[in-house]
Amino acid sequence: MTEKQYDSLISDLAPRSPVGMDCLNAFWVGGLICLLGQVLINWYTTLGLEKELAGTAGSMTLVFLSALLTGLSVYDNIAKFAGAGTLVPITGFANSVAAPAVEFRTEGFILGVGAKMFTIAGPVIVYGVSASVVYGLIYWITTLF
Repeated sequence: MTEKQYDSLISDLAPRSPVGMDCLNAFWVGGLICLLGQVLINWYTTLGLEKELAGTAGSMTLVFLSALLTGLSVYDNIAKFAGAGTLVPITGFANSVAAPAVEFRTEGFILGVGAKMFTIAGPVIVYGVSASVVYGLIYWITTLF
């Protein structure tokens, strides 16, 4: 069997992905997550928090809910259904920290949870902080003139 025949066989046997439905599910679930964030911010504002503090409290609540749902194995089911819609930055980041911690908890707190917790999120943190330092230096240098 040639490589071309093999590729043709694989493409014939591979299940078709419902791209349109996947995009629709990602859109409305991601929208619901963002809507929940806005509802939380509005609620915290009605409780008397200033707008900036209400935004922080809303973000913290979304991180907590995402980590909690990850620990309860609910977030994975939502992600299977919604795909990229669950990658709304703050909830996706919380999930990427909590998921390895849950998965490797049987290996102990230091070599399991502690070592594996940032395997996915670690590079994001490192490169995000590094990029912000470079941007800050460029900004600082340009303001000197």
